Amino acid sequence: MSSSDGSRSRPTMRHVAALAGVGVKTVSRVINGEPNVSAATIAKVMAAARTLDYQPDLHAGNLRRADGRTRTLGLLVGSVDNPFAGAVHRAVEDAALERGVAVFASSLDDDPAREQEAVAAFLSRRVDGLILTTVTESQAYLASELRRGTPVVFVDREPAGITSDAVVSDNAAGAALATRHLLERGHRRLAYLGDRPTIQTARERRRGFLEELGRAGVATRDIPVIEGLHNEESARAATIALFESPNPPTAIFSAQNLVTIGVLHALRELGRHRDTALVGFDDVPLGDLLEPGLTVVAQDPQRIGRIAAERVFARLDGDTSPAARTIVPTRLIERGSGELPPRQEG
Repeated sequence: MSSSDGSRSRPTMRHVAALAGVGVKTVSRVINGEPNVSAATIAKVMAAARTLDYQPDLHAGNLRRADGRTRTLGLLVGSVDNPFAGAVHRAVEDAALERGVAVFASSLDDDPAREQEAVAAFLSRRVDGLILTTVTESQAYLASELRRGTPVVFVDREPAGITSDAVVSDNAAGAALATRHLLERGHRRLAYLGDRPTIQTARERRRGFLEELGRAGVATRDIPVIEGLHNEESARAATIALFESPNPPTAIFSAQNLVTIGVLHALRELGRHRDTALVGFDDVPLGDLLEPGLTVVAQDPQRIGRIAAERVFARLDGDTSPAARTIVPTRLIERGSGELPPRQEG
């Protein structure tokens, strides 16, 4: 789109209206999220806006909604290095795009100070709602924002110190499923490798692992439980140390996907990937292409992200029901590594 002097001009609501075949007022109602507009009309207007790369000016008073909303969300994820966080991010953005809402995203990197800085930055931009992965011991600092009516939905980890919506995986049950799978194949010398115990999901996965061992009558006092593994290299080093011990495990449960990658590197480096069973919590890219393929307890980050976004929008649309905790089931995917039998050592 060019002006009379040949320069490129910004598309306006009038241009969107012309392409969509509707009036400017209809475009305004769609862009500002006003009610009583048909789904077909919304789809036409949003398609025209995307075609023209139309960006509403949220600072222009005549384009701001009467209720003061900015049509933005704040999203805080654990780490951009983690494929789980990336999948949650994509699902939230996809759901937001359907409503013409932009997403501001930031990475937590499991740093409590960074958590509060990111949330403060979101709120300074007057986001309409928050979707948060958190690491601080308490999220009570958000109590005043909740009282103001800002929708806050927690993903992956449940809040402490406040009551709010949360969408989480069934971490303890998923860990128990992985442990039971290894026990049923005859393993008794298992090892647990997990993330930092300050993280709620890590504690839940450890609990599921140990409780399943107890149900099976396996004494846990001699089972290595190695925690505080926050990246691939620390997990690799911990795995190598396990195999330098007098009684190395025949099976490993790795309770986080970056930890799993570190374990995989170590097992291949040691030549033990064909005789040591491995089940990881959460899938990893190309896990099905390994030899043997990687058996995992898979989460559903796309579903978690979509449900979280839907909860925020429901709250913005007037849902005042009590805070809900939505648990998304996990599932076991057998690919070979978790089905290896205990090795016979002479």
